[in-house]
Amino acid sequence: MRNLTLLIPVKNEVESLEVFLKLLDDFDYEKLFVIDCSDKNDYSNLLNKHKNCQSIKSSKTGYGQALIGGINSINTKYFCIINADGSMDPNELSEMLKLTHNCSFVFGTRYIKGAGSDDDTIITLIGNKFFSFLGKIFFNLHITDILYTYVLGETKLARQLELKKRDFRICVELPIKIHQKKYNYREIRSYEKSRIGGKKKVNAFKDGFLILSEMIKLYFKI
Repeated sequence: MRNLTLLIPVKNEVESLEVFLKLLDDFDYEKLFVIDCSDKNDYSNLLNKHKNCQSIKSSKTGYGQALIGGINSINTKYFCIINADGSMDPNELSEMLKLTHNCSFVFGTRYIKGAGSDDDTIITLIGNKFFSFLGKIFFNLHITDILYTYVLGETKLARQLELKKRDFRICVELPIKIHQKKYNYREIRSYEKSRIGGKKKVNAFKDGFLILSEMIKLYFKI
């Protein structure tokens, strides 16, 4: 299905990218790798060995920067954010795509029946539950896993969100703005696998504070 582009942020993914690319070879989607500008690794030879792969370099560092740059560069009707560490299962993409017949955005969740995670820690679990609860209370969000960015949606509508956060705050900015724009969305169970390699890019306490401050700003429209 070539009307979908996988949006893959890359930052120091030497350990995982080759294995992840082999997994993606079974899926006939476009793949856009957005390389963080701070990443000094050269992935070009590796990407050239695999089909439907393109890459761009982000102009500034940050997870949100990669997602915004990717969304603005994608030409297919749909995009899907999927991490290069191999923790998000591409076998779930077909079910996510089916749901776009009656909604514009589909969120993967690890916290409903049949879902789960091999990569969650007690700290990230508590944090995700807490911020998802705040999303429900403050914004009436109908998702149970607000920080999990396994998200598939319509590219055109995503651009209209005018996302601005260049770091991990985009994890809450994205669903909140989708809800505020009254776009149709729903969630689907997802199972997060252990990452192939590398370390978590998130600093639980620092990024948690930034995410909380962003939710407060969005609530008060600061």
